[in-house]
This record gives sequence, structure tokens and C-alpha cells, in this order.
Amino acid sequence: MAARQLLRAAPGRRGYSGAGAAEFLHRSIVPTMHYQKSLPRKTEELTHAFEKGIGRELHEQLVAQDNQNKHTSYITGPWFDMYLKAREPVVLNFNAFMSFNPDPKPEYNDQLIRATNMTVSAIRFMKTFRAGYLEPEVFHLNPEKSDTEIFKKIIRFVPSSVSWFGAYMVNAYPLDMSQYFRLFNSTRLPKLNKDELYTDEKAKHLLVLRNGNFYVFDVIDRDGNMLKPSEIQAHLKYILSDNSPAPAFPLGYLSSENRDTWALLRKNLENGNEEALQKVDSAMFCLSLDDFPVKDFVHVSHTMLHGDAANRWYDKSFNLIITKDGTAGINFEHSWGDGVAVLRFQNEVFKDSTTTPAISPQSQPASVDSSRAVQKLDFKLNDALKAGITKAKQKFDATVESLSLNLIQFQEGGKELLKQKKVSPDAVAQLAFQMAFLRQYDQTVATYESCSTAAFKHGRTETIRPATVHTKKCSEAFVKELSKHSTEELQKLIVECSKYHGRLTKEAAMGQGFDRHLFSLRYLALSKGLPLPDFYQDQAYARLNHNIISTSTLVSPAVQLGGFGPVVADGFGVGYQVHDDWIGCNVSSYPARNGKEFLQCIHKSLEDIFNVLKGKKIGS
Repeated sequence: MAARQLLRAAPGRRGYSGAGAAEFLHRSIVPTMHYQKSLPRKTEELTHAFEKGIGRELHEQLVAQDNQNKHTSYITGPWFDMYLKAREPVVLNFNAFMSFNPDPKPEYNDQLIRATNMTVSAIRFMKTFRAGYLEPEVFHLNPEKSDTEIFKKIIRFVPSSVSWFGAYMVNAYPLDMSQYFRLFNSTRLPKLNKDELYTDEKAKHLLVLRNGNFYVFDVIDRDGNMLKPSEIQAHLKYILSDNSPAPAFPLGYLSSENRDTWALLRKNLENGNEEALQKVDSAMFCLSLDDFPVKDFVHVSHTMLHGDAANRWYDKSFNLIITKDGTAGINFEHSWGDGVAVLRFQNEVFKDSTTTPAISPQSQPASVDSSRAVQKLDFKLNDALKAGITKAKQKFDATVESLSLNLIQFQEGGKELLKQKKVSPDAVAQLAFQMAFLRQYDQTVATYESCSTAAFKHGRTETIRPATVHTKKCSEAFVKELSKHSTEELQKLIVECSKYHGRLTKEAAMGQGFDRHLFSLRYLALSKGLPLPDFYQDQAYARLNHNIISTSTLVSPAVQLGGFGPVVADGFGVGYQVHDDWIGCNVSSYPARNGKEFLQCIHKSLEDIFNVLKGKKIGS
């Protein structure tokens, strides 16, 4: 009784009496969850602390460092290190591919004819670039003013030190071309802990792989002139006719290994094979001739993305791959450069080899002694190297076996219709990926879209983050709440997504994204031996950088399709192209994800988006 009276008398306990009181510990004046909604999140706290504290200090140091290195970009060193220190195999983890469209003239798609014409065009490109004759890479916002002969004649007399400003005055943006020299005579060399990029511009030979065998022959003579196309044709014909058996231990598999494993094997391989390896490393590029035709686009993707490692050298700046039926593609190593440089090369080679081919189906190979000109490289392999190749092959085969590649072509509309409806074609494609993942997995996950920053000196890429509050809201409306929204409301949601995506794209392209900045601050902290700031140890930062949907796009008259492997084991690698009247999508995945189903969901999402934009009512 006394206790009950005490409770009744205690301040703030009014109304806390009667039989029910015994069932409670106490009754707070402030409701239990009163503060819950306004509590700062741990990530928010860490972000504010980082922004005001160590993050600000690191940023000031980064700016000071950048001011002392005006000849380059703040991202250059850290980004090269990121690639070159990575120990995963380059194939499927970093190397990407782009396949060429067929030659419009079917008879020119013969393997020997196409290999000769593309090799000649590649050498022409190299010579044009090295002579300083290659047209500068410029993004023209107003081509009627800037992409003209008059403007070019004027701008060439403007000193190089201020020429950029001259182009800028007419809304033209010259792009960085510092990566181009690595296209040729270059290789990524495996080294313990960090690889090296090697280039030897004096080398005059081409590396050709066929049936796992390595061949080299000079394509430039002593005077620096290109060999006659008929001679190149004769040498390639000789290689295609060679009946040498495939090696029992194909060397190409070593370039598919973990980089430290490969570095140790490479040291072993150098004993007695130094000259042969030097020929491989310094070759102009690697021409891979496959002895089979392709069956379909999925087969093209597998062939160009990884193929048979026996007939590839993944460390070369690029492999030009040509199959038995003349299907061609490029597999390129990513540390030295990005898609912009490779695409320019691909566009020029396609245009030159199809409009002004060096040889025709009627051309006869030159009467030269190819057996003397062509050298077949022989490698001496000890037991440790043989065991290393066997193990590399087992690992490579198992990884490739687990990789799925799937494609769709959405034929119900493309760029033209989307522009009529005043929405960004890229934003719509990215929205479809978000909608598809939500439909398939009931989740929104970290998504990466690559954006070139070549508008800046030594620029590489920045990340566009397509998964936003806008795409989440729109995706949920389409996938979960369709009956609650009118067609007009859905249209508005799509437009909001498009506007916001356009803003993110512009920010990324103009160097205003946040990913590379945060990456560089982290790199700076570690390089100075500082403890890693809490911000970088937060789960949110880890999740942001576990990119389950990794995407990249390009459209070109030269390119049939492109693709790359997933960047995480439970992710999708999405290569896509938005054409005038159709959209192509190429998805890679491992067993943790179902790529085929994801593509079906993408198709359904695109269908719904296009129908809504056309004013049609859609059903669930």
C-alpha cells in the first residue's frame, strides 16, 4: 500500500494509478519512440565527422599535391595503382571486349582478307598517330561551327598552350589523348605486388596466335615503311596454312593467372626464353586467329570476352581476334586506358578497312618466302612451368564454365522515340535495370555506370550512380503499386528520373562526381601511413562499392556489341547500346545471379516504360 501511495505521489506519474499500474515499470512523460525518427544515422554522423575533420585535412593535402603537379591529374597515379596492384586475373575481371560489325561486303569477311585489311588499317592508324596526323579527338556540341575545315585551318595556328580555349569558344571540347601511345607495342608485365606497363615503340613486328602457337613477323621495314599489303597477306596465309600441332602446354593460359602467381612463373619462364618473351612484349599488337566460325551473338561474346586462353595473350594492350568466318573483335587490357581510346581506334580501323580495303577477294598474296620472314616462337618449359600451365588451365576452364552470358534486343523503340518524348535514352535504360532488379530480387542495390572524364588532362573515368531516390520511387510504382498510379503520374516519375540522371551524368563528365574524389582521399591517407578514417570502414561505404549492377554503354557504326565480366561474384556486368529504334543488352553473371531472368525483367521493364511514354495503360 505504501509503495502504491509513493508512486501516486511521485511527480510526473499522474494517471498512472489503479490496477494497471502494477503491470508497468513506469510511465514516461516523453513517449518511448519520440526521438526515433530524428536520430542521426551512424553513416550520417561519420560523414559529417569526416567532412569537418580528417576528410577536410586530406582534401587540403590533395589540392596542394595537385597544385604541385599541374602536368597531370590527381587521379592518374592512384588509378594506375588501383589497376596495377590488383592481383586478380585480368581476363573476366578487367579486360573488356568490343566486337566489330561485319564488313558490309560479305565476300570481304573471309578470315584471311579481313585479317590482312584490319592489320593494314591498324598499322595505318599507328603511323598516322605517331606522325601527328591523326585528327584530334574533339567532342563537338555545335559541329556546324567547330567541325569545319575553316575552323580547323584557324585553330591550327593558335599556340598549343592556349588552343583548348580557342575550341571552347565555339563549344568544342578537345579530349585527352595521352592514352593512345599505349595502344601499340605495349604489354602489362606481371610483377609481385604491382605490375608494370611496358612499351617499345622501336619494335617493328606483329604477334600472331593461332592454335596456341606464337608467330612473329615484321610489318614495318628498316626505313619505317609498312610492308606491302600483299606481303602481309602472304605471311598470314602461311600461318593459317601451318599444320603445327597445338602445344601440349599452351603458354597463353599463364596470362589468365592470378598476377602474383603469374609473376613468379614469368621469372622462371625468363630463363632460356628471354628473347621470345621480348618479342611477345614488344609486338605491335596481338592478332588472334581462331579456327572456328561463331554460331550466334552469345558465342561472339564468349569468344571475344575470354575465348580459349591458349590463343590469347591477355596482357597485350589489345588482342585483335578474327574467327574462321571473319567475325572480328577486340579484347583489351584495361590498366593502360579506357574505352574512348579503344573505340576511336576501332572506329578508324573499321572505316578504313571497309571503305578503302588494302586487298580484295581477287588479290593474290605476294611471291615471298614466308618461311624465312615468319618466325615461330618456341618456348622451353621446365616441369614447374608445365605444372603452372596445367593449373592455370584448370582454374581458367572452371571460371569460364561458371560464367553465363545472355543477350536481348528490345525492338519496340529506341533513341528516336525517347527523344521525341523528351527523356534521356540513357536514363531510360538505367531505369529499366533498376526496375528489373527490383522485380527479380525485391531490392535496390549499388549500381555503377562508367563515364569518361577525357575532357580533362589525363582524365580517366568517373562513376554515375544511377540508383537514386527517383529510380527507387519510380521502380516501386511500376513493380509494386501499379494500380495506385495513373499513366500521367507514371510519365511524370519517368521524367523526374531522366532529369536527375541527366544532372548526375553532367556532373560526372565535368569532374564533379564524388567516387574518384573519395577514392583519392582514401589512397592519400593510406599512402601517408595514416589509420583508415572511420568513414571508409562504415558498412555503407563498403556496400556502395560492392557494385552488383555494373554498366557501360557505347554506340558506334563500327561496333556490333560489347561486354565485360561481373565486377563482384554476386553481380551483373551489363553492356548496353541504345540505337535509334532498338536497344541491345549483353549481361554477364556467375551462378549467384540469374542473368537470363534479369534480361527478361529488363525487357518487361522497357516494354512498360515505352508503353507508358506512348500513353498506354499497362497491366501488372
